[in-house]
Formats: sequence, structure tokens, C-alpha cells
Amino acid sequence: MLQMKLCGDLVLRQKCDDVSDITPELQKTLDEMVAMMRAQNGVGLAAPQVGVTKRFLVMMDPDTETVYKMINPRITSRSDKTVNMEEGCLSVLGPDNLPVFAYVTRPAAVVVEWTDECGQTCAAEMSGVPARIVQHETDHLDGVLFIDHLAAVRREMVMRKVRKRK
Repeated sequence: MLQMKLCGDLVLRQKCDDVSDITPELQKTLDEMVAMMRAQNGVGLAAPQVGVTKRFLVMMDPDTETVYKMINPRITSRSDKTVNMEEGCLSVLGPDNLPVFAYVTRPAAVVVEWTDECGQTCAAEMSGVPARIVQHETDHLDGVLFIDHLAAVRREMVMRKVRKRK
């Protein structure tokens, strides 16, 4: 059974290693992550958030409910245009056990390449909310949290809420 790792857990700060083989165990973990993401009303979940330091994630386009299971995802292109949108994270919770939100500026569109759970190479251009999600989740694979994109004062305000939870 997978367990959510929360802000302060060092696994969230580790850079993940590439996945070399798609095993039945990996496929089962991806399925469990999708179930966990849905159960917590999330739209994305990266391997380090469940304590695994490998490069894979799951995400869902909230408009179409399309679920992506991405192994070794890589953002190959980012738009020059940026958008400031609110983000939260299932690993960054406040005193009410709900995600803490803050506005983050990111590229409006990205091109991402990955391998799916069947070993097929995939690529997609994503914009809007899906672009936001894939950037947030791939950051996790590099040990980066969305709060790292905030100005120091705003980050401290978020962390004050996180510390109240403990």
C-alpha cells in the first residue's frame, strides 16, 4: 500500500533516477497512484510523493478526464508566454489537512515526451491546466516543490500554514 509523503520528507527533495525496465510491479504502482490521486481529488502524483525515487508520474486532464501514466517524462520545449495560476500539492498540506495553494508563474505551453506503461514512446503538446500539471509533476522528479518557485516572503507564508499542521 502506497503512502503519501509530506513536505519535510527528504524523499521529496531527491532527484529521481530513470526507469530502466517496465515491470509488472511498476505497472501496479502506476495503477495505485491513479487510484490514490483520484481518492484525494488530485490531478497529478509523482513517484517521490509515494516514496519512490524513480522518474514516473500520473496525471489527469481535468477537462477530459484523460489519465496519463508517464515513465521517464521529459519536457523538450516550453513556450515563451507565461501564465500565473494557483497551484496546490497533495504533499504540501495545511492545518486542515488540505493542500495549501499559491500562485506560480510557469510557461503556458510545453511539449513533453515519455514512455507509457506499455513501453510505447509518446509525445504531446500541452497547454493550460495540463501544461501546468505536467510541469508541477516533473518538478517533483527533480526534487523541486511548487513552493520553490515562490518569492521568499510568499514561500514563508505558505510554510507557516504547513508548520501549523504539525
